Amino acid sequence: MTNIIEISASFIDVGKRIEDLVYEHDIDYIDACLMYCELNKLEVEFVADIVKKNHYIRAKVQREAEDLNFLKKTTRLHL
Repeated sequence: MTNIIEISASFIDVGKRIEDLVYEHDIDYIDACLMYCELNKLEVEFVADIVKKNHYIRAKVQREAEDLNFLKKTTRLHL
């Protein structure tokens, strides 16, 4: 049970740190994820797994990737 709590806390912590990098360095979320990997000597795949589970950061990365034509654009409702 403790391991699940620790893992959940680490996912939240990584998301928070990526968010902090975006605002501190005025960079995109994709760049912040890469910077986080470099600063912590992590493989990109490790952070990718965490981003997939963090819906907010995942949406931001997806939007940036679509704007850069890395992904096919998805339809959105204009509110």
